[in-house]
Order: sequence, then structure tokens, then C-alpha cells
Amino acid sequence: MGNRVAICAVAQTTYERDKWHQRFQGMALEVLESLLNRTGLDFSEKNGIGMSISVSDDIFDARTISDNAMTDVLGAHLRCEEKVAQEGAQAIYYGLAAIMSGHTDLVLIIGHCKESQGKSRNMVTHLAFDPFYTRPVGMDFCVAAGLQAQAYAEKSGISDEHLADVVVRARCNAANNPFTPEIKPVSKENVMKSPMLADPIRQMHAYPVSDGAVGMILASEERAKEITKNPVWIKGVGNCMDSFFLGDRDLASNFALKKAARRAYDRAGIKDPRSAFDVIELSDQYAYQHPMWIEGLGICDEGKGAKWLESGGPDKFKVNPSGGMLAGNPLILSGLVRSAEAVLQLTGEAGKRQVKDARTALAHGVMGPAGQFHTVIILERD
Repeated sequence: MGNRVAICAVAQTTYERDKWHQRFQGMALEVLESLLNRTGLDFSEKNGIGMSISVSDDIFDARTISDNAMTDVLGAHLRCEEKVAQEGAQAIYYGLAAIMSGHTDLVLIIGHCKESQGKSRNMVTHLAFDPFYTRPVGMDFCVAAGLQAQAYAEKSGISDEHLADVVVRARCNAANNPFTPEIKPVSKENVMKSPMLADPIRQMHAYPVSDGAVGMILASEERAKEITKNPVWIKGVGNCMDSFFLGDRDLASNFALKKAARRAYDRAGIKDPRSAFDVIELSDQYAYQHPMWIEGLGICDEGKGAKWLESGGPDKFKVNPSGGMLAGNPLILSGLVRSAEAVLQLTGEAGKRQVKDARTALAHGVMGPAGQFHTVIILERD
């Protein structure tokens, strides 16, 4: 891709079960202050931040036009402010397009979500379904994932033990992540004893409810070199959306992810994804998605996810040293969080979860029932 664009700084709050002590604006302000302090940027008319992108959701926020309450924090008075709903990685896509098209040279992105405010997260995702045919039978993202997990298990041979291993590893990695302070290591036996949510998905196979915020600064090549000594370049992006109606899809096919990955690889000039990345940050809302999305990314052969797990694939390919989504972050922020974690790896700021000498990373975001919409972002440092 021409007209290089960099991520110059990232910031996150901790992700906790209930941030009762902070409102949306407080979480976002914490992220904003960290970004401004790290970059020395401001909102001045000359050389200041000219475009802000918020990531939020009307239903989780319980307000129509959810970004309207965030304009003060985003510095959006008398300047451009845009909103991305549902999948946070799209904000990076949006900011990249704004800079490459010449509309601006600096973009601020901040996403927030408080999943704890709803009586049930499933009540929110239930509203994503058709009100005449699928809502009446109780569909939500968890039920849809259960259907997909069954289809994938039949195709790949994935078992309850495999899924327990995924959770154990994720929580072990999360113990080294200061942004997931509530996630503790767990035994395989306890995972396999946890209650069933939507067969074969157990309670501990699902990403935990959490509140938090995340943000970053994107800049053109010229501005990036003024702002930071360690820019992380966006080398390729790709996204794809599958059919809305589950019955129109082969749930075990990874159709949308394969398309998104191929678009990102082509733009980044990647021929062999199995040797291209030093670290992969994957949005695995449920444990079965960890090996399934890996297949879709072309990191292992189709239908061989179980064998990939057994052979130590997650550690070999450095997948989710942060703990991934199973360590906890809000649904709509996952792609943005995965990208922020990838940036920390490439700048050598990942602390105890640091992958040695990481130069190239893949960040992945997903939204919609049973992986309907995928985004893949390729990042690289000099």
C-alpha cells in the first residue's frame, strides 16, 4: 500500500467486570490523556488532531447516537468526528482511509463499552437477529456460536478437552497482562466442569463480561516521524461480511475470514502467512473460535485445527500472548484491543507478555453472529 500510515501510540484502561466507579466519559478521558501525554499532541487548529473517530454502541450505551455524549472528550468541537459501531477494528480502517485520501494527517481513535450495564449481554446480541423468524426462537450470539461450534467440531474433531486447553492457556497468558487484572489461571478440570451455555460451549469457553476503553493515534508518514521514534506501519487491511441469515451459510467454512485475510495479505505482499508473522492477536469470543479462525487465516490446514492445537501451534505461532478475547474485553472493542496489543509487541512495550524481536504482527477483529464479519490488519515496525 502507498502513502504509509502509522500507529504512533496506543492506550488502554484495565478491563474489569464492572467499572462502577467510572462513566463512559471517564474511561475515554483516561485513554485520551495517556495518548496526548505520550505524543505531545493537542487539538490546536495548526498541526493539532483534526479528526476523531469514536467506537461505541447505542444499545450497550443505552442512548441513541451514542457518540453524541463523547464529543467533549474526543475534542470534536468545530472539527471532524465520526463514529464506528460494532467492530472496533473498522475505526483503524476508517482512519487509514482518511489519511491515505489526503483528508487529514492525524486521526484520534477512542472506543469504549460498559457491558456490565445490561442485565445480560445476550439480551443485546439477541436484537441483532430478524424479529419475525429468529428472535422468537431465542437466537443470540451465544446460541449462534453453539451452532457453529457443533458444525466445526464435526469437521475438525475438536473436543471438550481441546477447548479446555485453549481456555487454560488464555488465562495463563492473561495473568501476565496488566490490563486484565481480574482473570486468574484455571485448571483444565474446572473448565470442563463449568456449566453448559449452548452445547458444546461451556461458561468458561466464553469471553467474560467487561468494561473498558482503548485508543490510538494514526498519522501520515511525515507526521509519524515527528511524533514517535517507533512508528508501527499499517501494511495491509482486509474485511468481509458473510450472509446475515445463518441458514444461508456453511457455518464451518470460514468464508468471510478467508476473504478478509486474502485481501490483507495481498495488500501487504504476503505470500505465505505461516511464516509471515512474529505474533498474532486473534479475537476469539469463544474457545472453539481460536483454532477455527486460525484455519481461516491460513495458518493451518482446513479442518486440522485440533491437530494444530495438539502440536503446540498456539505457542509456536505466538497467538494471543495477551490472553486474547478470552482474557476479557468488550465485544465491540476486540479488534481495536487486538491491534493495540499487537502495537505494544512491535514497540517492545508488552512487558511480561513480550514476544522477543517481534517485527510483524496480525491483528484480527470479528463481529456478528457466528463470525459474520471479519477484519484483518497487518502491522510492521521498521
